[in-house]
Amino acid sequence: MSYTGPGFDPPQPRRSRRGPLTVALAALVPGALLGWAVYAAVGGSGGDEGSTAASASASGTPTAGSSPSAGADDTKPGASASAKSPSAPAGSGALKGKVVVIDPGHNPGNFRHTADISRQVDIGTNRKECDTTGTATNDGYAEAEFTLDVAHRMRTLLERQGATVKLTQDADRPFGPCVDERARIGNEAKADAVVSIHADGSGTGNRGFHVILPGAVHSGAADTRAIVEPSGDLGERIAGDFVRVTGSAPSNYIGDGTGLVTREDLGGLNLSTVPKVFIECGNMRDSKDAALLTSGAWRQKAAQGISDGIVGFLRG
Repeated sequence: MSYTGPGFDPPQPRRSRRGPLTVALAALVPGALLGWAVYAAVGGSGGDEGSTAASASASGTPTAGSSPSAGADDTKPGASASAKSPSAPAGSGALKGKVVVIDPGHNPGNFRHTADISRQVDIGTNRKECDTTGTATNDGYAEAEFTLDVAHRMRTLLERQGATVKLTQDADRPFGPCVDERARIGNEAKADAVVSIHADGSGTGNRGFHVILPGAVHSGAADTRAIVEPSGDLGERIAGDFVRVTGSAPSNYIGDGTGLVTREDLGGLNLSTVPKVFIECGNMRDSKDAALLTSGAWRQKAAQGISDGIVGFLRG
């Protein structure tokens, strides 16, 4: 997801009572600590250090029908992940009665409707573009394709455990929905958890994932005060399980190494009345991260890690 544009405020590192992610996970996600230990023992996944750029910029426009780079492993959505969920066995019905909304960032058709997605919508704190086209790898693999693929894989995993899963879009509309409608879909579904899937468009050398949490916003149509704490719990669990399953490191360019960032300028979070977070799964503009994002096998791990975090949150 690109952060540039009118009214852009650079994202700020998360400031909260939770402290570093490793401390929070010790209390919230004991199993995830194993992932951190393994990551440290093997020296991480080759992440480049030293970049502290906080802003993300996307260059290049996604093209229709673009494909992952040559040699990518296109594991079919829903295929078995290499790391099994610790939360509940498949088909157990552990999430029966729970509603999960998955928000695949952007829409593959957005680039054909730039005028429509450029219109301003109210996000509570101010007005912002309806949506953007998203970013893409240097080889043209679009963020919108990545997010939809991960969403499909997550849907399969979560439905196996009995959850009712809704997508905000499934490439079943010409463009959008706008950010305000994306929030409204989760609200109207009375979702127990909402996760918006993205991939970043930052500079080369900027690597890793980060989870974006809602700040305490009370302005206009936005009032997130009731969801800040549960959203923080959801985000911490997802971050921990994402490390454990994928082996990826938290972002080296935002979040002070915690993998967690709080923002108050995103309509999808500001207008939510149910627990919700965003996850930027990696940086599409870095060749090493792009190699992961274009791998079907890695996308399955990403879907598993995010889903495990959701399951842990919903089961308390």
